[in-house]
Amino acid sequence: MVSIEDIKLPPHSVDAEKWVLAWILMENDLFFVYDGFQLMPQDFYKKEHQQIFDGMKQLRMQRRTIDVVTLSDQLVKMDQLDYVGGQDYLFELSTFLLTTSSCGEYAQLVKEKSVLRGILKTCQHITGDVYEQKDTAEILDKVEKRVFDLTQINLADSLRHVKDVLSQRIDHYMEIIDNPELGDKHKVMSTYHKLDEMLWWFKPGELLILAARPAMGKTALALNLVLNAAIEQKKSVAFFSLEMTSESLVDRILSTVSRIPLYKITKNKLEADDFTSMGEAIEQLWEANIYLDDQGIATVPQMKSKLRRLKIEKWSLDLVIIDYLQLMSGAGGKYEWNRVQEVSQISRGLKELSKELNVPIMALSQLSRNVESRIDKQPQLADLRESGSIEQDADAVLMLYREDYYDPDTDRKGATDLLVRKNRNGQVWSIELMFRAETMKFEEVLDGEWDGSW
Repeated sequence: MVSIEDIKLPPHSVDAEKWVLAWILMENDLFFVYDGFQLMPQDFYKKEHQQIFDGMKQLRMQRRTIDVVTLSDQLVKMDQLDYVGGQDYLFELSTFLLTTSSCGEYAQLVKEKSVLRGILKTCQHITGDVYEQKDTAEILDKVEKRVFDLTQINLADSLRHVKDVLSQRIDHYMEIIDNPELGDKHKVMSTYHKLDEMLWWFKPGELLILAARPAMGKTALALNLVLNAAIEQKKSVAFFSLEMTSESLVDRILSTVSRIPLYKITKNKLEADDFTSMGEAIEQLWEANIYLDDQGIATVPQMKSKLRRLKIEKWSLDLVIIDYLQLMSGAGGKYEWNRVQEVSQISRGLKELSKELNVPIMALSQLSRNVESRIDKQPQLADLRESGSIEQDADAVLMLYREDYYDPDTDRKGATDLLVRKNRNGQVWSIELMFRAETMKFEEVLDGEWDGSW
């Protein structure tokens, strides 16, 4: 295949690269400006500049002053000083400018040229795939992913040396110390305190499973989590319903927020007094970033396409909930899957999607009927329906159990046990919630708060 470099010099600006490097030698703190552009050694066109910038990053990680002397020493350790032109070239860079007033513009120019080179490489890869006549669906998925990656300005190699990750993490730790409020920026909490203590909130890149037998309230709890994130925490949430319509979901959401019994909304029994509460609820929901999809049939690639577009267009996506996993379809194509293989493919795809989009994904799941045949009806991991890979792929598995569903005479009316059956980040235990069926509202029972009645 003909290389881009063989056709024409790709976009670059050597002078802009020199300015960026010279600025660091003049003022080390300007590295924080470059962080905003996610500037990486690979973004420099000249290989010599890549090595110099890499040396600067290593000095920064070591918390050392960056000047001609220390940088020369670092490049000697990297066996790159002669390659970049020796100390003479570093002195030339250090006298290249006299002001730092436009450092952001030149850093952006270096990044933009890098992105343009990335676009050329992406087009080259796409052209190669087309001429090789690969599977059309596979090509489209790759095209979309490559374009999405470009929009995220993420052109770095996926294989990263631990020192690069450490450098970023150290800067992150220091920034959190100086600005504690930033620590909550990417947290998505359930707002059920005991659950958040156990899971350490919902973290980007995680797959969570919420499983139960029918009529236990898993959709209701999922919608409660949507509202807790979108209204209380101002997060952006996408909810895929493969079973209910968007209108039905909105009816439930309105009931929960307004505390108007659901039957009054669905059976057209609203009274004049209800509209005050409903108006306040509508005002809250109007401002909430909740996105509903009720297509009914969905595959992981279809969801991936929608979520990529949502993240690009809205510049925000904090939580994805899918109701529910067993109603999804596999990618299909030329392969024949039995249902166990298909569900395994789906759960693996959702885990990969959560990492690619860097958001937590919660998938609701049905439990097998084995629960009904046991004396002890509390669900176990072995009850996950159709695939053990669900347990394997998930970072956390939550299960719902209501005693009054099986024993109408129990004194625990409405009490719901939220069982944490798997937790990569901590302990497994149970949390007691109370379910207000009339408004589809789950409330946490803290020690000593509930006397057995409403």
